[in-house]
Amino acid sequence: MTQLSLACVASASTRAQDGLKRLRLQHDFVPPEQADGIVALGGDGFMLDSLHRYMSAQRPIYGMNLGTVGFLMNSFNEFTLQTRVAAAKAERLSPLQVKATDINGKTHEALAFNEIAVLRHSNQSANLQISVDGKIRMDKLMSDGVLICTPAGSTAYNLSVHGPIIPIGADIVGLTPISPFRPRRWRGALLPYNSVVEITNLDPIKRPLAVSADSSEIRDAAHVRVSVDVSRSMTVLFDSGHSLEERIINEQFSA
Repeated sequence: MTQLSLACVASASTRAQDGLKRLRLQHDFVPPEQADGIVALGGDGFMLDSLHRYMSAQRPIYGMNLGTVGFLMNSFNEFTLQTRVAAAKAERLSPLQVKATDINGKTHEALAFNEIAVLRHSNQSANLQISVDGKIRMDKLMSDGVLICTPAGSTAYNLSVHGPIIPIGADIVGLTPISPFRPRRWRGALLPYNSVVEITNLDPIKRPLAVSADSSEIRDAAHVRVSVDVSRSMTVLFDSGHSLEERIINEQFSA
């Protein structure tokens, strides 16, 4: 079997750094820019960081879990790396793009592979107006916030606020309220992948908002525009028989 040129990166945690030392005893790694693929050691947060960091390099990433949940990761084993990476199933993920205008009129941009969360940043609930493709769909949502998630991110924060799990390849995004107060029974919406969601802060001075995009944050948002950036994508590798699609299906039947 032809040997793949692999790079290996690890989070700063003790477990991940120990795993990196163990892997280096068994494998010769190259710099990421010279690699056929990148091995990422850590948890889901580190995987998301790696997707952002190596987007310009366009190298597939194979994660091994040395973090907590590890939903986007594979199990750790230092001895079978070449075989597993060569046999792995690839999933192509496109990020959400957010363009947020703050109360001073400045525009901020960020990308997220999991979700964009618009959150109250005060002791009062947020008052939000929601538009989809230029049409106002909700005049006023009183809540802790709202999030837009990709299928890959639907089992993360979205699931914890009772949003639906979205199968990979469904070509839809989830729009989910966070602790809605009025309308109390609104549970969110499933929207086509090419939808443009706009969220307007109806009271930006008294009830400020923060926008979270994976690991980045934008403060004092007055208007937020979210869409899928189909021009950009990253490839994530999963062990054969334990693909991301299979994991998401399994999550729908977990207790």
